[in-house]
Amino acid sequence: MTDVMSTQGQFPGAAGESERTRRLRSLGLNEPTADEAFDRFAHLAASITRAPIAMVNFINDERQMFRGLYIPPSSAEVAPEGSSWADRGIAFDLPTRQMPMSHGFCPHVVAQRSPLALDDILAYPRFAGNPVVDELGVRAYLGAPLVDDTNTVIGTVCVLDHEPRQWGRERLRDIQHLAEALLSEIRLRDNLLAQQQEMFAAFDGSPFPIILTDGPGQEIRYANAQHADTFGAPAAYGSVGQAYPQLGAAGLQQAVAEAYRTGRTTVLNDVRIQSARPDAQRGQQIFSFTCTPLRAARTGQVNGVLTVGMDVTAQSRTEEELGTLAALLVDRLQQNGATTGRPGVAAGETGLVLPG
Repeated sequence: MTDVMSTQGQFPGAAGESERTRRLRSLGLNEPTADEAFDRFAHLAASITRAPIAMVNFINDERQMFRGLYIPPSSAEVAPEGSSWADRGIAFDLPTRQMPMSHGFCPHVVAQRSPLALDDILAYPRFAGNPVVDELGVRAYLGAPLVDDTNTVIGTVCVLDHEPRQWGRERLRDIQHLAEALLSEIRLRDNLLAQQQEMFAAFDGSPFPIILTDGPGQEIRYANAQHADTFGAPAAYGSVGQAYPQLGAAGLQQAVAEAYRTGRTTVLNDVRIQSARPDAQRGQQIFSFTCTPLRAARTGQVNGVLTVGMDVTAQSRTEEELGTLAALLVDRLQQNGATTGRPGVAAGETGLVLPG
């Protein structure tokens, strides 16, 4: 390819970035957003181990991200001793699904590449001073690593309690089995993403600038050759505004964010920019952009935005023509098997369905 992607369809990693972070990016798991499938795994882990709190935790170079999280929804849920979790003093306050690397015990599991069982954290001087002990009242921990098919440890499955617990061999075996089951889900996602990247190769020869942004942070996951030639090659996984200040200032970042937030296609007209091409005759160009939300096939949740540009500098293009172009690109993806689980919908309605 001649665009900003590598031959495997992924951006090259940033300098100093670990293989774990690169894997999380390629799997679309490098954001602390909720995921229904992982939430179900967390609930299952809590049920099997009879622990009040459970997590599916992915860890990059900077933070822990709880894509799966289970906390008792109310004090009505019965605890093992027959009292409510509230009666036992359970008050787990986690306003966001992320945590610094200094908190908790999952980073130790990832570093050691092995399970960790702490029956009573206060009995282990190495762990007793961890911030989660005082801040969140955590007294027991059980976690297993998630080692993917590339032999990279990308995170953990773990359970917590506010009381000391004798986890025992059975619970340790349970958490390891859950980690193995979860890896099957991740393997499926990896296969679907590989198929999706192959389909994006169809866009490489397009005369129209095309980018795919991922997640609420608008990280650019794909840019075709025409986009890189016209606007410049973006830095690895930079957001729209960071990678293209001109486009961001002209409103494209806001348009992409609106498409992601509302789940409806947005159109941005009359964007005037200075071309990045060395040809001085190009001068200032006028573009129109259409931003189409992409949806996960199984959940219908918006997980990205496909943005297509059209140079209207010397042509009388209409918004309808731009919408038609975007719809054709969406159809091309669908015809190549991009949709799974449920049929796609028109580009101007609620977005394109993609695996994820």
